[in-house]
Amino acid sequence: MSVRSGTVDVSLEALKGLLARIFERNGCSSATASILAANCAGAEAAGSFSHGVFRVDGYVSSLRSGWIDGAAGPEIYSKSPAYVFVDAKNGFAQVALHAARDIFVQRIRENGVALLSIRGSHHLAALWPDVTPFAQEGLIAISMVNSFGCSIPVGAKKPLLGTNPFAFAAPIRGEAPLVFDFATTSMANGDVQLAAREGRTLPPGIGVDSSGEPTTDPNKILNGGALVPFGGHKGSAISLMVELMVAGLTGGKFSSEVDWSAHPGAQTPHTGQIIIGIDPSFSEPGGFSDRSSQFIAMLRDAGMESYPGLRRWRIQDKGSVTISSAMFNRLTEYAAEVKC
Repeated sequence: MSVRSGTVDVSLEALKGLLARIFERNGCSSATASILAANCAGAEAAGSFSHGVFRVDGYVSSLRSGWIDGAAGPEIYSKSPAYVFVDAKNGFAQVALHAARDIFVQRIRENGVALLSIRGSHHLAALWPDVTPFAQEGLIAISMVNSFGCSIPVGAKKPLLGTNPFAFAAPIRGEAPLVFDFATTSMANGDVQLAAREGRTLPPGIGVDSSGEPTTDPNKILNGGALVPFGGHKGSAISLMVELMVAGLTGGKFSSEVDWSAHPGAQTPHTGQIIIGIDPSFSEPGGFSDRSSQFIAMLRDAGMESYPGLRRWRIQDKGSVTISSAMFNRLTEYAAEVKC
């Protein structure tokens, strides 16, 4: 670890260890703490700052509020040869996915396509880490998760939807996977929170205040206001799809049904998640592999020097991360506190 003016350089492994201690001291099992730490540190290393160590406060306050069971053991059911169902038991979605991953991959390879449905889970992380490992194994993955009521769909008068992110990952022969992950709102809620913490104003078109008037003040959006979908009706329609697919197929809550009022400090949406997995080897022999490589070549010939996921892929394995001294001190204080 090295310290510079206002920042600290810490190895990725040291950061994972620090985060794991924090999560264990706040009620997580050792296995859960390790999964969350790897997810959080990986997001920070990849430049997903709104879903990296910034999220630790939300994890800790949610665990301390009793809103989440940090030691929950997911239950896996087989609904059909191509349908894997997981009850997260009020635990973290990443833990449920980790528990079901092997059987899910098996079902994808056996059937060509399979669905993983996770219910009763909490997801406060970036979505790209959930789908990227499948692409690394030569599979295509699409994931969706709903959130809490913080977005107003076009034509509505109150927040009904969450940020409702959508993620996609596909293998590219000889290249980094093509991966994207985006909220269906004009900005991710975490980025709005970061702007509020740093005292920044937002670009126009991100959200409205409590009176429904457009605002560039992140605090007004977060306190009684709401986000708006990207692209008007188009983003609104995609968000509606995510909401229906996730709540409908998992039997979980709609975003507007999330009620944490009895748990002051809770910040993690208690909803669900779905992942659709596809084995491209079921296409024409060599078809997807050849076409994906040709596709990237076409993009480069057109002047695109990068594609979704490439920048993140290149920087995530640098071995260390730089975080603010204030954040590092906050993390070490959490890790030193008496175990709850």
